[in-house]
Amino acid sequence: MSHSIVLTLVGPDRPGLVEAVSDVVARHGGNWVESRMAQLGGQFAGILRVEISPANTEALRQSLLELTSANLQVVVVPIEAGTTKSDRRQLQLDLIGQDRPGIVKEISQVLTNSNVNMEELHTECISAPMSGEKLFVATARLSMPDDVQMSVVCSALEQIAADLMADITLAPPSASNVRRSS
Repeated sequence: MSHSIVLTLVGPDRPGLVEAVSDVVARHGGNWVESRMAQLGGQFAGILRVEISPANTEALRQSLLELTSANLQVVVVPIEAGTTKSDRRQLQLDLIGQDRPGIVKEISQVLTNSNVNMEELHTECISAPMSGEKLFVATARLSMPDDVQMSVVCSALEQIAADLMADITLAPPSASNVRRSS
């Protein structure tokens, strides 16, 4: 029988960080199930879920914490038994608009007020093709309870879209963006 733990990793980016973590996980009999990792501003940041035997969990945690000698900060969080993915409806939010402070705050506030959970968020700033102005681009995977009407959430997002000078779309996830979990 195995259970899952979630790890977060942050440290200066360099070749071999993922290999070092995967080596520790493998040595303790863990199974690397899913992860999201990126280099942001010269820092490596990652989150991953590992399935492991309860008997090996503490030894794995101790070995991962030893990676701090490589300037890697590691946090290990066990997932409680019985935690499952909800039956909430999945949605995708896409946003593009002029960059300015507060965009994520305003969007997340509307979603929170509607009881919509932001499960995954990807953001970046890019140059507009013709003008070269800085554009903010975001894609989010959301989950919404069945008793919340999508039209109400869309209406609330449309109300702030003009203030944000952004185009916002909310729709079921496209086939290319659907992530499958085991």
